[in-house]
Amino acid sequence: MAFPRFTAPWLLAATLLAGAAQAQSAAPVAVEGAWARASVQGQKATGAFMRLTAPQATRLVRIETPVAGVAEVHEMKMEGDVMKMRALPGLDLPAGQAVELKPGGYHVMLMDLKAPLAKGASVPLTLVFQDAQGAQSQQQVQLPVDTRAPGAPQGAHGGHAAPAHKH
Repeated sequence: MAFPRFTAPWLLAATLLAGAAQAQSAAPVAVEGAWARASVQGQKATGAFMRLTAPQATRLVRIETPVAGVAEVHEMKMEGDVMKMRALPGLDLPAGQAVELKPGGYHVMLMDLKAPLAKGASVPLTLVFQDAQGAQSQQQVQLPVDTRAPGAPQGAHGGHAAPAHKH
């Protein structure tokens, strides 16, 4: 059966719209409670924290920011009697499960800071994710800079003293 010529553009438009709707149905990773710890003059590193929830199994594979020479996901955990910190090549985000990046656990290290991060400022981050098929996507976030987590009571440090990480 032959289709009239005028149906081809309509069919192409319908196909493109269906593809766009499918691409939009894959929601980006939810980023909640994000913040970066303020630093002081001479301090070359600080931490950033957030809660990430991905609708499908995803992996955080890279972090980019103009405020630091290096941005990495780190893990802190007890090994025997010693708290150890190490960089991770990526962080798995199971489908629908929140993953906390917080002081004393997984967190983002911002190292080789180009200038101190002042309370009240904002830090731009680009989070790079990879899905199960290997496709990468980027998500831009702005983190407020503070001395404590948003909503934390005065004097609370989230179980983590002022940052003094050595690498």
